[in-house]
Amino acid sequence: MPDGAPNPVDLFVGNKLRQARTLRGLTQEQLGAKVGIAFQQVQKYERGSNRISAGRLFEMAQALGVPVTYFFEGMSDAVAEASPAQVHPGIDTTEAVESIEQDDASKREALQLVRAYCRIGNEGVRRTFLEMVRSFAPASDN
Repeated sequence: MPDGAPNPVDLFVGNKLRQARTLRGLTQEQLGAKVGIAFQQVQKYERGSNRISAGRLFEMAQALGVPVTYFFEGMSDAVAEASPAQVHPGIDTTEAVESIEQDDASKREALQLVRAYCRIGNEGVRRTFLEMVRSFAPASDN
């Protein structure tokens, strides 16, 4: 890994941490308080600049109500193979990091959309909104 570049696995886990925290409507300060750390540490975990120890990951999972395995669900082979333990000299990890960053932006928007949708009190408005969004999306095989 280039000096100072986060491990792609740490980036992935940090993004999953942010996703779970956001879905639960918690701020970094609130999550930090639940596990006894400063919000700045939560920020570092979410950015992948600090690694989350096994014990802390367990505490985060407990505080967020998710299994520890949640933090690794959906990890692509490219991300796993970009881990320094797997990387051989000359292998470029840029693609794995860029894919995580692109996913992060779209997931953040999706989380914001879900949270706003859940706050719509009128069931009819919610259903109409859902149908409108579906009409904009391409058809899927599901």
